[in-house]
Amino acid sequence: MSAPSHDPGKLGDLIVNLKDAPLVELGAGTSIKLLRYSEETGDWVLYVQMKPHATFAPHWHLGHGQYFVTKGELIYDVGSATAGTYGYEPIGSRHAEAHTKEDTEFLFMGQGAVAYTDEEGGIRFIMNHEFLRDLANGIPQVDISKDAIAA
Repeated sequence: MSAPSHDPGKLGDLIVNLKDAPLVELGAGTSIKLLRYSEETGDWVLYVQMKPHATFAPHWHLGHGQYFVTKGELIYDVGSATAGTYGYEPIGSRHAEAHTKEDTEFLFMGQGAVAYTDEEGGIRFIMNHEFLRDLANGIPQVDISKDAIAA
């Protein structure tokens, strides 16, 4: 008997194994497994996998976020988060870039939106539960890497 496909927008109790969540590319060298998003609360949970030299474009947290690094090292404005590190990003946090030098994986729990910006601070796109819902439904989304700004 095969397991039912993972529905990250499911209401109520949810249990999901990483192997049951599809891997989706979000940008050059960055892929995610969407574990959950909530249309009711705007919360979302991702398991992020970044290859060496992958980046996140400049962004601004419109809701707070929390993460736990399970492998590698995430490097950004406020420091370095190596495997075993928990991080908290409050509402209003702005980051010029986040990047990796090695294979890096982490669990990210977002409460609300993250605005990805261009070099001048203009909003390129919003990552929120709607962005993730569309991604789960196979609707292609924009590249979140810093390299995509110049493209």
